[in-house]
Amino acid sequence: MKKFLAIYTVSPASMSKWATLTQQEKDARHAEGYAAWRDWEGQNKSFIVDTGSPLGRTKNMSPSGIVDIRNNMTAYTIVQAESHEAAAKLFENHPHFTIFPGDGVEIMECLPLPNS
Repeated sequence: MKKFLAIYTVSPASMSKWATLTQQEKDARHAEGYAAWRDWEGQNKSFIVDTGSPLGRTKNMSPSGIVDIRNNMTAYTIVQAESHEAAAKLFENHPHFTIFPGDGVEIMECLPLPNS
C-alpha cells in the first residue's frame, strides 16, 4: 500500500463564520466534532499510519531569512491506501468540514526517495 499525507485546511473566511457562533454553540460543535473524529479514526484505523495532530504557527525559512507566515493548514494525518482515489475517499464526509469550520482535506502521496 502507498502512504498519503492528508492536510486539513481552514480559511480565514470559514473561521470568521465560526466566530459568529455563541460559546454554547461552539462547545456543542466541539463535543460533537471530537466524538465524530474519534469514530472516523476507529472506522479507519487499519488505514491510519499516524493520526497526526493539530499544527501550530508557521515560520518560512528561505535564503532571505526566517519570517512568520499564515497558511490554511490546521492539522495532518498519514494514511495508507491502494490508490490516491482510495485515500481521498477515506475523508468523505469527514467531521473536519461537516461539523468543524474546515474547508477540506488535501491528500498527497508520499513518494519514495529516488535510489532508495
